[in-house]
Amino acid sequence: MHNYKAAENALKDKVILITGAGDGIGRVAALTYAKHGATIILLGKTTSKLEAVYDEIVNAGGPQPAIVPMDLKGATKQNYRDLAATIEQQFGKLDGLVNNAGILGSLGPLEHFCVSTFENIMKVNVTAQALITKYMFPILRKSPSASVIFTSSGVGRQGREFWGAYAISKFAVEGMMQTWACEVEKTNIRINCINPGATRTSMRASAYPGEDKDKLATPEDLMPTYLYLMSDDSKDINGQSLDAQQK
Repeated sequence: MHNYKAAENALKDKVILITGAGDGIGRVAALTYAKHGATIILLGKTTSKLEAVYDEIVNAGGPQPAIVPMDLKGATKQNYRDLAATIEQQFGKLDGLVNNAGILGSLGPLEHFCVSTFENIMKVNVTAQALITKYMFPILRKSPSASVIFTSSGVGRQGREFWGAYAISKFAVEGMMQTWACEVEKTNIRINCINPGATRTSMRASAYPGEDKDKLATPEDLMPTYLYLMSDDSKDINGQSLDAQQK
């Protein structure tokens, strides 16, 4: 899996929605999927970043993407309903959903967590991902083979001091993935998690400001796992939490 080589047209004619597509892993996943033939729906809160990714895809000769500016912290059920309706109207289906967007909050003892920060982390990392997946389901069912990818973390499998609400949110993501995977078993939809591991992103830098980033994996290094789970080669993989980096 870590050495997976996708065919050049592995994602041809697929429509894939990526949250947090403006930078980091989401940006690289968008570029990678487009390179393999997918039409990408770029969702994020910063329009200028989405426009930059849009330009990169178009300039590289990829299918014309779509841009959806949306701040998941303030998104409503109607926003997700409207998004699903627009995707269905424009594309007729959805083949993939990458729930990549997330926020870290502040690290510190759980005893001293800030209530508003805790609530925001849960809204973006858990509730928003549950809602967007829920409202995309009718159009995911219209795909011959649909893949949903949630983003996990090592601290969502084994609790660690000072990771507070972020760790709790990732435990919730793992449980959500497992529950949903059981419910879609033997359907056209498969649902899995990816744990990116220590990766050179702005979130990682905020958690470990003194770390030598040059020793970390890049988002590009993770793409074999992201490509594998989005391609039809993984159509029998469901309910798994995969590590994007070899240990």
